[in-house]
Amino acid sequence: MSLDMTQVVTLLDEHHLLTEVTTLNDRQTFSNVTYNSKTVKPGALFFCKGNFKPDYLASAKAAGATAYVSERAYDEGDGMTRIIVNNIQKAMSLLGAAFMTILKTTYLSLRLLVPRARRPHRTLPMASSRFTRMTGLHFFSTIDRIVGNAPEDRFKSDLTTPESLDLFRDMRRAVDNGMSHLVMEVSSQAYKKNRVYGLTYDVGIFLNITPDHIGENEHPTFADYLYCKSQLLVNAKTCIINAETDHLAEVYQTAKSTTEPDHIYLYAREGAQLSENVPLDVTFKNVNETLHQSDFEVTGLSEKGKQLQVNGAYELHVPGDYNESNAVSAIMASALAGASSTDAVQALTDVHVPGRMEMVTSADHGTIYIDYAHNYASLKALLSFLRTQTDAGRVIVVLGSTGNKGVSRRQGFGQALSEEADVAILTTDDPGFEDPKKIAEEIDAHIDHQSVQVQYVMNRAEAIQTAIKMSHQDDIVVLAGKGEDNYQKVNGVNTPYATDVTIAKNAVEEL
Repeated sequence: MSLDMTQVVTLLDEHHLLTEVTTLNDRQTFSNVTYNSKTVKPGALFFCKGNFKPDYLASAKAAGATAYVSERAYDEGDGMTRIIVNNIQKAMSLLGAAFMTILKTTYLSLRLLVPRARRPHRTLPMASSRFTRMTGLHFFSTIDRIVGNAPEDRFKSDLTTPESLDLFRDMRRAVDNGMSHLVMEVSSQAYKKNRVYGLTYDVGIFLNITPDHIGENEHPTFADYLYCKSQLLVNAKTCIINAETDHLAEVYQTAKSTTEPDHIYLYAREGAQLSENVPLDVTFKNVNETLHQSDFEVTGLSEKGKQLQVNGAYELHVPGDYNESNAVSAIMASALAGASSTDAVQALTDVHVPGRMEMVTSADHGTIYIDYAHNYASLKALLSFLRTQTDAGRVIVVLGSTGNKGVSRRQGFGQALSEEADVAILTTDDPGFEDPKKIAEEIDAHIDHQSVQVQYVMNRAEAIQTAIKMSHQDDIVVLAGKGEDNYQKVNGVNTPYATDVTIAKNAVEEL
């Protein structure tokens, strides 16, 4: 793989990104593209992006980089080809794709299916091992990236949507491994920071949106969040929309601005009260629900909905009626990709999402549930479901809230706890550069102390142990927010953490 100066200049100029080029060799070629000075190889094209320090460029030059792309010139780059652009993230995405030859050749045969669920709702049936083997599917999500069928082709994600160069590198590897389909979780931040600039998806799924992800390191306003999240629909050839989402009118209008109505599919739960009068293509209804599985039926309504041939009964082993909606969107996307309803039925039975509704039992204390629930809507749905299904004595909840982002979640947590919990143990959850005690106090300010007993235990492992020890046999203990995350983000450092699941299991064993 290589990239030459002619390609670089042409691509950047076509997209109105090029400001200036200073080079001593118009025939220069690049055998490596990177934004990490530690991965530079001789002949590399280096990108100066993000929280950039000039020393990084000096290190890249010393390692053999011969050119750099940046929004400004640096003395440390003297003697190198200098390519100045007006948007480094867009430039990196375009040139990264060109280098990996994804867009020029391979991408044309790489069919993309793109579900986007908010953090706790990662129910993606097409990610099951059976479906992966059957279709040659690879998978990028907040939890894992899968680029092949070998053990070394599955690894943990560091971002929901990787930086563009990392994204295209993994796509290239997947194609080389014979993969033909990609299911990709695309975050609103990916559009905010142009990580997927230039990509067009075959299918884009919009599940829901709540007043979340607003903060100094995320979106400045909800309007900005909605705009960025909706860009998935703008860049998709076919759109699937959960008609039960808030702000349906804006979401539907955005989809129609670039997509023909015949290529927009709307679905909802049977009998749902929608905010807009829209034509539904597919409906579903719950038939039976337990703590261990959901049984539901799917029905095509419109002509194009019927053509999907998804009618039938399905069984999902990730409990919670809120997961059925996500499953239906994946069933529809699978049908558009050529899978049969039989394929989807079989794949759904294999679904297990690490950190999503995990359960740990104890002999003399309560049952512990671990879940990624991280805002009002998801925590409310989780606690309400568990209380209904378990006929719980007390509901004891351990949670914190992330620092430097999603500030509105804190009020939402307080509200959900007031409505559904009996005991709240406030603790740490990725505090970032904030004081976790102050975050906990902000949550506490919105809790009704007449109905909820509140404790502060800022060491999360101790908080979990405290909750389990105080529980009785008919109580439930809910560990919310972190799932199977194995680190805490503290002062800019990913600090190792044993995971809520591991700590809960160890606590039960000690008891």
